[in-house]
Amino acid sequence: MIHRQTVKQQVQQPRPSGLVIKTKKYELDKQLYVRLAIENVLKEFWYAWFVPVLIMLIPIFVTGAFWWCFAIALITSLLFILFWAAQFTAVTQMEQGKLLFEKLFYEIDSKNIVIKRNDKEGMMLTWEQIKTVTKTKTAFLCWLSRGQFIYLPFDSIKEHELKMLEGLLKRKNILKEDNSLKANILATFKKRPTVSL
Repeated sequence: MIHRQTVKQQVQQPRPSGLVIKTKKYELDKQLYVRLAIENVLKEFWYAWFVPVLIMLIPIFVTGAFWWCFAIALITSLLFILFWAAQFTAVTQMEQGKLLFEKLFYEIDSKNIVIKRNDKEGMMLTWEQIKTVTKTKTAFLCWLSRGQFIYLPFDSIKEHELKMLEGLLKRKNILKEDNSLKANILATFKKRPTVSL
């Protein structure tokens, strides 16, 4: 973790001349964080849902196993969801995770993103640390890892800056427009080479 003194020095360095997109100060709701993180995991591990389906196919071959297989498939599915829910709920309670849920504002340019508590305290992230950005109906989600993301609601950014930010994300080639389960499955099959006869 970066020490506050180092962070202060980074933020006080002069920003590059050019366009800087500034957001309003806002606080990420803990329940929203948990919901978005779980949704991301369910989309990322979409293939895990084939396990309960395969378990439910066992009664086709084994007579009298329907209720056992149904119970096992249901319990497996619930345990998968509860495991990730517990992981992300724990982040909201930990001391290290408190920064995610404070009132923060962001300064974004073509080189980095600065997360700020106030004008003197903040932390700088480079674009290389952002794995992907998902555009939802109400916000941009900048994913750093499976459970870490920057939530940039559209109402915290001025309209003309919002268009500039979207253009910047497209130039960086990290913006995903459609992050639905169907899109993930189709993208998986598109990656596979086709064989012509």
